[in-house]
Amino acid sequence: MSRDKLRIAVFASGSGSNFQALAEAARAGELGPAEIALLVCDKPEAKVMSRASELGIETFAFRPKEYASREAYETEIAAELAARGIGLIVLAGYMRILTDVLVGAYEGRMINVHPSLLPAFPGVRAIEQALDYGVKVTGVTIHFVDGGLDSGPIIAQRVIELAPGDTAETLAPRIHAIEHELLPQTVRLIAEGRVKLAGRFVTVDA
Repeated sequence: MSRDKLRIAVFASGSGSNFQALAEAARAGELGPAEIALLVCDKPEAKVMSRASELGIETFAFRPKEYASREAYETEIAAELAARGIGLIVLAGYMRILTDVLVGAYEGRMINVHPSLLPAFPGVRAIEQALDYGVKVTGVTIHFVDGGLDSGPIIAQRVIELAPGDTAETLAPRIHAIEHELLPQTVRLIAEGRVKLAGRFVTVDA
């Protein structure tokens, strides 16, 4: 177990394309002093599990219904993270609201990628929300996680213009392409100690 790198746990619930992007960036040395040490998944049958297996990355999968409460399974997750020396959690399509068991323990060390320009369109179906509202631009946000719904301090954002006639099916691949670039870049900045958090404000050293 490497202790000289920032060890990252990625939380995901679905296909895991952002997990794949991070893992490939790590293999290519593009995450700087960081490595993907663990995948945490609340759906053992999800495609992201097979991605992790193919990449040789350890996994911790669980079924929430088998626990008495969210706090109960998060306590077990926290033990798994501690045992592996995890220093950063990346939520990449993890579709569960977290409790203070994890949010409190990893304050300032947990980030989320969201497919809109927060604070606009938090929560689920953000791409559809933006389209329904009729915006001219949308994008991707990476933010620290706090106790609210996609409400934590913003680290990075990237804008994308909507094209006439865009639908969720045409826009989503362009959003995901941005996520796959911006998320590894942001993780590297954090690993290099270049991201500073003070209250709600985040600064990034050039």
